[in-house]
Amino acid sequence: MDIADVHSTDFTEFDAETPLSKVAGAFEDRELDAVIVTDGGDYQGIVSRRQLAASSNQPSTKVGTQVRHVPRVDRTEDVREVARLMIGGDAKSLPVFDDGNIVGVVTADAVIDAVRPYLDAVTVEDAYTAELTSARPETTLGKALNTLRETHIAHLPVVDGSDLVGMVSLYDLIDFTTRDERKSQGGSSGGFGGRGGGSRSAGGPSGGFGSREGDVDRMLDLPVRNVMSETVATIGRAAPLDEAVEAMLDRGISSLVVTDESDDPVGIVTKTDVIEALTWEREDRRAVQVFGLDLLDEMSYDDVAALIDDVTAKYGEMTVVKASVQLQAHKEQTRGVPLVLARIRLVTDRGYFTADGEGYGASHALRLAANAIERQVLKGKTYRQSKKPVGPEEQRQLYGWWLGG
Repeated sequence: MDIADVHSTDFTEFDAETPLSKVAGAFEDRELDAVIVTDGGDYQGIVSRRQLAASSNQPSTKVGTQVRHVPRVDRTEDVREVARLMIGGDAKSLPVFDDGNIVGVVTADAVIDAVRPYLDAVTVEDAYTAELTSARPETTLGKALNTLRETHIAHLPVVDGSDLVGMVSLYDLIDFTTRDERKSQGGSSGGFGGRGGGSRSAGGPSGGFGSREGDVDRMLDLPVRNVMSETVATIGRAAPLDEAVEAMLDRGISSLVVTDESDDPVGIVTKTDVIEALTWEREDRRAVQVFGLDLLDEMSYDDVAALIDDVTAKYGEMTVVKASVQLQAHKEQTRGVPLVLARIRLVTDRGYFTADGEGYGASHALRLAANAIERQVLKGKTYRQSKKPVGPEEQRQLYGWWLGG
C-alpha cells in the first residue's frame, strides 16, 4: 500500500520570517500536528506542535530558526517505509514531494487509519509500552512538567494507589499556566497556550512581566489534580490493536492506558507505538531497532546492540524494554564522510532516556549519543541517591520563558 490516497494536499504553511506567536495561533486547531515552513516559496522544514509547546524561545523569534529537517517522502512511497521514516525522524508529520516540489503532508493519523483494517491480527499486548510513567494526584505541576520533559512524552496518567484517576498532558499544563498568566496580567502573554500574538515591550513591564516570580512558583507548586482530565480512556492488553486505533481516532486522543485482567493500569499504548508496529519484520522483533542501517560504517547491528547494553550496564539493574536508534545523514561532508545525526531512545524499567549526537560518520555520531545517554543514566542514579530538589532558577530553565515570567 502506498500513500497516494493517504497524504493530504491541504497543509498549513508559514514564511520563515513569521514570528512564533503567530504560528502558535495555528495550533489552536487541535488536529494540526505540524506546519510547513518556506523561504521565498522554497521548502525549509517543519515545526511541530510538541516542539513549539516545549520551546523556551521568545514569541518574537522567527519560525525559520526553529525548523526541523525531517525525512521527505514521495507521494507513492510505501506505507511501511513511511512508518520507518516517521520513527527514524521522530516525527508524526512528513512532507510529501512530487518532482522536487512539496505537494502535501502525510500524518501518523492518516497512516494508522489506512492500515487499521489490517491490525486485527495484532493485539495491544504486542505493541504497548509496559513501563508506565505516571504521576500522583498530589504531584506538583513543576514535577509533572519535569517528568514530561525528561521522558520526552506528552501524556502522563495520574494514579492514586492502583486506581487510575486522571490524565494530564503537556498541552494541558502549558495552557493552564499561560491562561493563569494572562489573567494575572490582564492581557495576553503572547504565549504558546495560543490565544495572544503580542510580545514583551522592551524596557517595560508590559502587563506585569518581570515581577511574577512568586506567581510562577505558586503555579509550579499546584497539584496536578487541579489540571488533569478525570476521563481516561483505557483498553485491555488482549484487545486487537485495531480497536485501540479506532478508540484513539474516534476520541481524538493519542494514547490509551493499558489495563490488566483486574483493570489495574500496567502500561500505555500510543499512536507512536502503532506506527512502530508497522516497522516490524515478520521474523525480526528485536529489542533494539536501528533505522538507517545503511549508514553504519565501522559498526554492525550487533555492535550497536552491544553499545546499548554497555550504556545501560552503568546503572546496575536496568532492563531495556525497547530501544530505538535512528541515523540520518546531512548533506554536509568532510573527506567524503557525511555528517550524521544519531538519536537513541531507550524505554527501560528505570525510566525513559533519549539523546542526540552529531558526528562525521555514523560510528562517531552514535558514540556521542551514547555518551549523552550514559550521562543521563548516571545523573538519574545520582539524583535518586541524593533526591536533590530542583530550585526555582532550574525550574525556569527547564520549563521555558512561558513559566519564567
